[in-house]
Amino acid sequence: MIDIQLLRKDIGTIAAKLKTRNFDLDVAAFSDMEAQRRQLQTATEEMQAKRNTLSKQIGILKKSGQDASAVMAEVGGLGAQLKANETALATLQEKISAFMLTIPNIPHDSVPVGADESANVEVRRVGTPREFDFDIKDHVDVGAPLGLDFETASKLSGARFCLMRGNMARLHRALAQFMLDTQTMEHGYTECYTPYMVNADSLYGTGQLPKFEEDLFVTKHGGSDGDGDPLYLIPTAEVTLTNTVRNTIIPEDQLPIKLTAHTPCFRSEAGSYGRDTRGMIRQHQFDKIEMVQIVHPEKSYEVLEDMVKNAGRILEKLGLPYRVVSLSTGDMGFSAAKTYDLEVWLPAQNTYREISSVSNCEAFQARRMQARFRSGKNRPELVHTLNGSGLAVGRTLVALLENFQ
Repeated sequence: MIDIQLLRKDIGTIAAKLKTRNFDLDVAAFSDMEAQRRQLQTATEEMQAKRNTLSKQIGILKKSGQDASAVMAEVGGLGAQLKANETALATLQEKISAFMLTIPNIPHDSVPVGADESANVEVRRVGTPREFDFDIKDHVDVGAPLGLDFETASKLSGARFCLMRGNMARLHRALAQFMLDTQTMEHGYTECYTPYMVNADSLYGTGQLPKFEEDLFVTKHGGSDGDGDPLYLIPTAEVTLTNTVRNTIIPEDQLPIKLTAHTPCFRSEAGSYGRDTRGMIRQHQFDKIEMVQIVHPEKSYEVLEDMVKNAGRILEKLGLPYRVVSLSTGDMGFSAAKTYDLEVWLPAQNTYREISSVSNCEAFQARRMQARFRSGKNRPELVHTLNGSGLAVGRTLVALLENFQ
């Protein structure tokens, strides 16, 4: 979440910046809650001071042998009022916290301002799309005789799933291994194996909850009517890798922390019905190599550029043309302060399509997770967190099938 002090100091400027993200900050609601908080805190502090003064009087009266019952009764009444105030203040703080959890990150000043993807800015292109002297097939038609089977997957699970057989499954596995080896052996990431189901705290930490619950798959022990807290299937290993530092104070000399993992990702794709219904572009289940870095705040934008190169290196090794795009304020994800998309060329669509998003979340996730670092004996500071795909395995398979058909 963003720093609440920014709202207290200059809510107008923050509201204007968030407006570029198509988010209308409820200034009146926040101002009203803040006024209530200040009033309650002032009244509580005054009562605490009065109780302390009266308590001293009781001691003086008793010491001099005088009757202190009236003063003691007054102190008792103040105690009841204080308890009521503290309860009201705790309830109000929970309301303020819930309000803060709905606010997206503040865009970095370098982010292009715009309402949607039409305002994204192309940064560079790498590689040249090849020419074909025959009718281009899409990955569904190229992949079908090679073991890519959507019909059977639909029978097993429904729409937006795929089944692979034989060399197609082998190629998919080999791509994931190639990506993982590149990120660990060449780029210095530590390979992790993480759970595929997480608790709600993990999703609050990285910003998927509460806003994006409809995009998640959820399960319980003993089925939908089972007992206990729900567990969510991960939409990305960003959740598990980033939350490894939740509620942790990291010695500064351990930064940066560079983590990667190959996991399936599960997304309900709420709101995307009718889009990319053919093939593997938009699936409920897909594999991805995730990159996460936990870094010193002064290094995060340098690291962002490095992570874009880490993702792009995979495409370059595979000979796949791509471009890098800086997302506009209106097209960025909820937790991001700045995002670059890598878009790979798909001949059958005659366009570039996203294959990786690399984001700097600055301290937004760290503040939710209370992930901090300490330099020497100084007070702990919030780390900056970054994440990106290195890469989406299925979409890379799509690009290979189409570009090398």
